[in-house]
Amino acid sequence: MASPAPQPQLRDSASALRWTSNPVLDVRHLTMRFGGLVAVNDLTFQAGRGDITALIGPNGAGKTTVFNCITGFYKPTEGMIRLEKTDGSRLLLERLPGHSINWKAKVARTFQNIRLFSGMTVLENLLVAQHNPLMLASGFTFLGVLGAGSYRRAEREAIDRATAWLEKVKLIDRADDPAGDLPYGAQRRLEIARAMCTEPVLLCLDEPAAGLNPRESLELNELLLSIRQDHGTSILLIEHDMSVVMEISDHVVVLDYGTKISDGTPREVKDDPRVIAAYLGVDDDEVEKVEAEVEQVQAEVGV
Repeated sequence: MASPAPQPQLRDSASALRWTSNPVLDVRHLTMRFGGLVAVNDLTFQAGRGDITALIGPNGAGKTTVFNCITGFYKPTEGMIRLEKTDGSRLLLERLPGHSINWKAKVARTFQNIRLFSGMTVLENLLVAQHNPLMLASGFTFLGVLGAGSYRRAEREAIDRATAWLEKVKLIDRADDPAGDLPYGAQRRLEIARAMCTEPVLLCLDEPAAGLNPRESLELNELLLSIRQDHGTSILLIEHDMSVVMEISDHVVVLDYGTKISDGTPREVKDDPRVIAAYLGVDDDEVEKVEAEVEQVQAEVGV
């Protein structure tokens, strides 16, 4: 197995000014240890507001661990995770309890494995995601059972929001069907719609294209671009499908053995010899060889 490569001097790209000058998420020196295992090592990166930021790397690089730290499933060993909301307020996510990261910080996520309520209807899955505003409208009492006016208004708003998202993900005709009866690709879209019903500032997607065919991957690209454009939601995603990453991402961060090895635009990252070496699984002493081969190919095509 190749040993972890030392962190290189990353490119000072003018295109990076956008996500560093106005980040929605600012991760500084994030480290996560499990006993003697360092899963994430001194990671620093920013996700720009309104950008689609991809976190990529070989299997076991620490990507999902980073997501778990951001969304409150893990408390990092060291480091800071700062989220800046649209009103200018800033929250340190590593200090918040897990449930507050969604409710207060407005960070939503999906998982590698689909986690729908398969016995509930498609519509009910989206209503469950809105239980916090419904509970507030009920006063955390039995006002909802009694049909109080405030609760009825909140319920109508929840249904309208759910219906709008079902239309957007093209599942409105399946609203009353059990979620478990949907095809795999439709379940993926439903998960994203459920997360968006919480009206997140930051949407974290863990391998949303996993298991999708090319047509479904294209539909996913269109959906994510629409979420960014129409709703102003910043997206952070983990993805192994490079066609998705290169097509829609504004910014790509690459991990290997828990360490950042590249950070830039999709074009910059694609041509980075250390990224190529990490995916090929070569040893450190072969990185220079890969770098020379990349430079030779670029010279031949006139890049």
